Amino acid sequence: MSGVFDYDYLIVGAGPFGATFAYFAKKAGKKCLVTDKRSHIGGNTYCESVSGVNVHKYGAHIFHTSNKMVWDFVNQFAEFNHYINSPIAIYKDELYNLPFNMNTFNKMWGVKTPAEAKAVIANQIADLSITEAQNLEEQALKLVGKDVYYKLIKGYTEKQWGRSATEIPAFIIKRLPLRFTYDNNYFHDKYQGIPIGGYNVIIQKLLAGTEVRLNVDFFAQRATLEKLAAKIIYTGPIDQYYDFCYGELQYRGLRFEHEVKDIDNYQGNAVVNYTDVDIPYTRIIEHKHFEFGEHENTVITKEYPADYKRGDEPYYPINDKINQETYLKYKKLAGQQNKVVFGGRLAEYKYYDMHQVFESAISIAQKELEIQGV
Repeated sequence: MSGVFDYDYLIVGAGPFGATFAYFAKKAGKKCLVTDKRSHIGGNTYCESVSGVNVHKYGAHIFHTSNKMVWDFVNQFAEFNHYINSPIAIYKDELYNLPFNMNTFNKMWGVKTPAEAKAVIANQIADLSITEAQNLEEQALKLVGKDVYYKLIKGYTEKQWGRSATEIPAFIIKRLPLRFTYDNNYFHDKYQGIPIGGYNVIIQKLLAGTEVRLNVDFFAQRATLEKLAAKIIYTGPIDQYYDFCYGELQYRGLRFEHEVKDIDNYQGNAVVNYTDVDIPYTRIIEHKHFEFGEHENTVITKEYPADYKRGDEPYYPINDKINQETYLKYKKLAGQQNKVVFGGRLAEYKYYDMHQVFESAISIAQKELEIQGV
């Protein structure tokens, strides 16, 4: 460490990316200071114990990956259970399995074989003349036909993104698995589960032995903080770092309503989507089912999409053409920085799943710290 600075690295953000980098930096003999504007570590993976139930305070987080290196890495810090994400969807008074699979198609059309399901879909899209989808609506119709789209996709997606499905990029819907098997596993990865005791267990161990300061607004104390370290690992919004010089990147916000219910089982499943546009929330999470809890009561969370404005918590990047072009301008600026490394969901303006955040953090740490292996 240079004698001019108190720390080798200032890490802005104590979420999975910042915590993972701090772990490798400490192993490499570097002295780090981690700051976070929130009153807790863990970022959006933070779990809060409510009536004995580990509540995913910022929405459901299910760990899934086919990358054995990442899976082995996180399993160093916590034991994972065998939870399989199998959400259900409710449209008016109808209930369907997700992801879209033969159980869904059987309930909707009475079909029993993949050939029958494919025939129904082909018949429904025959008059649409969609070759290459230009937006989410066309992509969804091309994938699953009119019934599934109008009952299970359109309302939910328009609530989630706050805009018409014809204005949403087609690639968003490609994240939804479509299967002609009787398989309710939402993900198709080799490894999947929830850390027993919640994600706090992992983050705490990653940050063990590293100085952490909470309730610290980097931008309010920027001049002071930047003088403390030789380099900065920045995980916040990239546009804010550059004082929005190219304009603001757009996000969708979320609002959560947590409720303790004096019953042992509220909905019988961890994740239930509400696809009717007239219902203001997109889904209800019942947290105890993530860890097969047997508590006498239960905790649910209603998840409401929200318009984002500066100062709110950003959740989903709206990485359409305009926003992507704006981000690339910021990325070019970031590439000219020698003292700052940008990483994570907000700094990279990417729709990351959790395993991808860990993967990115490991990769950047290996490059920055010139280390191999995990």
